[in-house]
Amino acid sequence: MILLPAIDLLAGRCVRLRQGDFSTAHQVAGDPLAAARSFASAGARWIHLVDLDGAKSGSPQNREIIFQIARETGLQVETGGGIRDLETIRTYLEHGVARVVLGSAVWENPGLAAAAVREFGERIAVGIDSKQGKVAVRGWLDTTQMDDLDAARQMEQAGVQWILFTDIATDGMLSGPNLDRLAQLRGQLSCHLVASGGVRNLSDLQALDALSIDGAILGKSLYSGGVCLKEAVRWANGPSSRPNPDEKEA
Repeated sequence: MILLPAIDLLAGRCVRLRQGDFSTAHQVAGDPLAAARSFASAGARWIHLVDLDGAKSGSPQNREIIFQIARETGLQVETGGGIRDLETIRTYLEHGVARVVLGSAVWENPGLAAAAVREFGERIAVGIDSKQGKVAVRGWLDTTQMDDLDAARQMEQAGVQWILFTDIATDGMLSGPNLDRLAQLRGQLSCHLVASGGVRNLSDLQALDALSIDGAILGKSLYSGGVCLKEAVRWANGPSSRPNPDEKEA
């Protein structure tokens, strides 16, 4: 299982939100680069960076910080937030980002995901942010009438090989991931599936692994101490873990 410690960027600061509510933003770490380096020191190979300003505004706002983390930490960077066209995707990938996450743009521009996959392959992921079973967009400020399972199947049919599923109700709540919905997704998708939201501890990671979830994004559980990243990485890389699907990307 791939573990992706997360940094949410708001005005250049490391913050966390509760259920995607911008009014709940609170700083959880100091310098983003220092935080990323601490994740690398703990053994992480990937990092998940979210440009919250970009997600809200529709255009990247924190990309220089993201590029710096990609250059200076040795981590493979996965990032999203405000990335809405092929040119922007190309810019991120040319500056060392390993994987770009598309969100709102793929629902507003139906051909974008397929076009991005044709050009960039496995370096493209799509984030499905679910609010009561419906896809949320624009930094989770708006909710569509699109069913999250239908959306996931649509993206896989477009060739997307990485889907990030976030259950907004659990995000930042330390209440446990939505295992029932993730099990439904896993049963219907053959692509790589990454879970985001609600992870509290190693037991939750083990529950995700039991569902054959390919990766987990770790946010508040790291900053609150519920998950020791060094121990979690040791578990994820150990003999009890399934083969790591990002090995073939190295």
